[in-house]
Amino acid sequence: MTPSRSRTLWLRTEPLHAVIYFEERCRGLGRAVGLKGFWMGYFAARTAPMGRVGPGVAAAALGVFAPGMVARALPSAWEYASPDRVVEERARLAARALRELLPDAKALASAVNEPLAALVEDAPPLARPLFAANRDLAQRSDPVERLWQLATCVREFRGDAHVAVLADHGLDAREALVLAAATDRVDPSGIRQDRGWSEEEWAAAVDRLRVRGLLDPAGHITERGVTERELIEDDTDRLADRLLRPLSPTETDTLLAALEPAARHILDSDVLPFPNPIGLPGTVG
Repeated sequence: MTPSRSRTLWLRTEPLHAVIYFEERCRGLGRAVGLKGFWMGYFAARTAPMGRVGPGVAAAALGVFAPGMVARALPSAWEYASPDRVVEERARLAARALRELLPDAKALASAVNEPLAALVEDAPPLARPLFAANRDLAQRSDPVERLWQLATCVREFRGDAHVAVLADHGLDAREALVLAAATDRVDPSGIRQDRGWSEEEWAAAVDRLRVRGLLDPAGHITERGVTERELIEDDTDRLADRLLRPLSPTETDTLLAALEPAARHILDSDVLPFPNPIGLPGTVG
C-alpha cells in the first residue's frame, strides 16, 4: 500500500532529524555541555526548547518513557547546562553530522528549507507542545542548522499527534510500547529497558492488552491488535496531514522528491540501527 504524503514526509525527514540520537558526536552532546551520561543529554536535548521543564511535563510530552527514568535526568540537567546552551549545541552537532553524511547538505537546504518553513509556519501549535517549542527555534542563520531544525519541527508535529492518538485509543505509555513491540515496529528485546520500565510494569501492561484482546494468552499480537496498530498509524497520518495544507499536491511531491536521496543516503550509511527505538523503517516510502 502506498503511504500517505504525510507519512512519506515523516519517512524522508526523520532520518535527517535522527542523526542527533545516533551519530557518534551527537551522542556525545551531553558530555559536550557538562551533563552526566547519554540519557541526561537525551532528555535535556528533547525538552530544552520548552525551557527548564521538570519530569512530569517531560514525561507527558514525550509519551513513552517511565516517569522515574525522566526524573533521574530532569530537572537536575539544568544545574549543569542551561536549555539555551543545549539548544545551540544540538543544532551545531546535528548540522555537522548532516554535512559529513551529505556532501550536498547545503544544496539540499537551499532546495527544501523554504517549503519546509511554509509547512512549519502555517501549522497550528495548539496541543502540540514539542512542535510549538521547536517552531520558535526555526529561524537559524546557518542553512544546514535550519534544515535540521525544520526537520525536527516536522517530526515533533507528528510526534505530538501520535501521542494524542495513543491517548485517544486508550493506551498508556507502557501499553503503547508493548503493542508496538508485538508488531516488531520497535526492537522487542531492548525497548522495555530503553524506556525505563521494570519487568513487573511491562508484564502488567501485557496483561491489560490481553484483557482488551490485543494480545493472545502467549503475548503475541492478535488480528484485533494488528488492526488497532494500523488504526493508530492512520489516525496519526490524518492529524499530521495538517502540515501539508500550505503546499499544493504538486509542490508537496516536489518537496518529497528533493528529500528522498538524502534520506536514503542516511539510511544506507549505517548510522541508524534497524530495528531502532524510534520505529523508523529502512525505507523512504
